[in-house]
Amino acid sequence: MPNPTDAPPLAGRRAQAARNDAVILEAARAVFLDDPKAPIAAVAERAGVGISALYRRYAGKEDLLRKLCDDGLRRFIAAAEEAAAEPDDWAAFAGFLARVVDADVHSLTVHLAGTFSPTEEMGRAAIRANELVEGLVERAREAGRLRADVVAQDVGLLLEGCAAIRVPDPERTRQLRRRHLALLLAGLAQAEPPLPGPPPAAGEFAWRWESRE
Repeated sequence: MPNPTDAPPLAGRRAQAARNDAVILEAARAVFLDDPKAPIAAVAERAGVGISALYRRYAGKEDLLRKLCDDGLRRFIAAAEEAAAEPDDWAAFAGFLARVVDADVHSLTVHLAGTFSPTEEMGRAAIRANELVEGLVERAREAGRLRADVVAQDVGLLLEGCAAIRVPDPERTRQLRRRHLALLLAGLAQAEPPLPGPPPAAGEFAWRWESRE
């Protein structure tokens, strides 16, 4: 008869490994958003793990960067697929943008582009992502809710613009990005809903001019 205490340690080790990996990826995201040229040792330090633990999961910095962007691409696709199932054409388009902005996918895209070699699988996923966006744009256009001259590539620029908004407080960052997205959507749509969240305060962005030395 098997000892009931035999299985839990293995499950526990797997759970701990998954937690460690999540901590490493979150630390890597924060480190490389701040400085894409930062060494991989900075990620281990921020994650509170030894460099050997990091290298057991990732062969090097490029492998880690690739994983970060691959995860972001998958989240982007998941948001687009969820939106594609929305019956209302405009709600599908606007809801997709809101989900991607909240997930902060494009911050990594902008900062890490050109820092690693994408895999063929990532290339296929990028094609899939573009197809989904084109579908959402076409639906919103055909419904008469989106300007006729808007193309799928405009969506990428729009998302990059939202990702560029960042203040020290994560919740305030989310509010400002949502407000900026609403402004952009008001310029793209026939309907103009009220802007969400409080407006930017005077001097709110002054922190970026402060010395970091």
